[in-house]
Amino acid sequence: MNLIPEIEASHDEIKSLRRRIHANPELRYEEVGTAKLVAESLERWGIEVHRGLGKTGVVGVLKRGSGKASIGLRADMDALPIHEINTFEHRSTNEGRMHACGHDGHTAMLLGAAKHLAEHGKFDGTIVFIFQPAEEGGAGAKAMIEDGLFDRFPVDAVFGIHNWPGIPAGHFGVTEGPIMASSNEFRISIEGTGSHAAMPNNGHDPVFTAVQIANGLQSIITRNKKPLDTAVLSITQIHTGEAVNVVPEKAWMGGTVRTFKVEALDLVEARMRKIVEATAAAYDCEAEVHFHRNYPPTVNGAEQTRFAAEVMAEVVGKDKVNASVEPTMSSEDFSFMLIEKPGCYAFLGNGDGKHRDSGHGMGPCMLHNGSYDFNDDLLSVGSSYWVRLAERFLAR
Repeated sequence: MNLIPEIEASHDEIKSLRRRIHANPELRYEEVGTAKLVAESLERWGIEVHRGLGKTGVVGVLKRGSGKASIGLRADMDALPIHEINTFEHRSTNEGRMHACGHDGHTAMLLGAAKHLAEHGKFDGTIVFIFQPAEEGGAGAKAMIEDGLFDRFPVDAVFGIHNWPGIPAGHFGVTEGPIMASSNEFRISIEGTGSHAAMPNNGHDPVFTAVQIANGLQSIITRNKKPLDTAVLSITQIHTGEAVNVVPEKAWMGGTVRTFKVEALDLVEARMRKIVEATAAAYDCEAEVHFHRNYPPTVNGAEQTRFAAEVMAEVVGKDKVNASVEPTMSSEDFSFMLIEKPGCYAFLGNGDGKHRDSGHGMGPCMLHNGSYDFNDDLLSVGSSYWVRLAERFLAR
């Protein structure tokens, strides 16, 4: 690996920051302490700081020379409402809250890069360090954008990293085009006419109707969308009834839809509404669809992805970079930033969990798991990548 010596020398300092953040997790839009730690660290290193974007977001700005080029580097800060079952020293001190997705590590890696760039950076232009709140279901990226992020701090391109368990530690994974899917939720409410279960002919059964709708919705995936377009439609809830001998008046079902293309999502939603309406009518029931689009697909720019892959290879070696990694159907609100600006989102391997301190939970070291912990060996890797990326981008 071609890690930056000064970054390696400051590893213990950045590791301490990471573990301090891990021990004090804060949920979406509550990252007051984390934002304060980030802002004070940036100020200590002489970086211009702006607080309160998207409620609790922090932006650092570092300029050198007279160049007009600019680059945005983003890390997320929020934790999850998960009970941590690890018992090591830096475990969560906030019951029911945990950095189970590695945002503590993402924040620390960007802080490590900011420190080095402030003290030793060689570039001509502007670096915008974006510390974002509320990635976990709160659309913090969108909130920062609506609060003027790119109006106040314009960038030519924006980049993000997420640690990824299962990929070998220190290896990168990236791909051009979609790398993560859109995230969407639906709820279908069905109203019929109740009756005695022994005399169903006296009513209009919303339970039977719900079953037919559930079956019909799968035809969208198998018969309506293009076979080459990826989409997942999962019904995860069906709720109705209170007694076994009563046909209830109402039923509802809920679930999620995931796609890599907005066009595929448009098709799924339109067909869902038509199937629900027609099926309910066929069984003399009424139905209503509530469809909520959470996060759009995360789509990497071709030029920015190729550039980022070159930098990754420079840092860790070409053999440790998978430039055509398999996309995942999970979602990420960095997608909102990639709608506004060209850029690239990449995975950094977190390994298989062997890095964890003694006292870790017996579960797997997977994201959104009570036994998870970020791999501190990645701190110098991620920080070195950020620095090389920014310096090369602003030297072009």
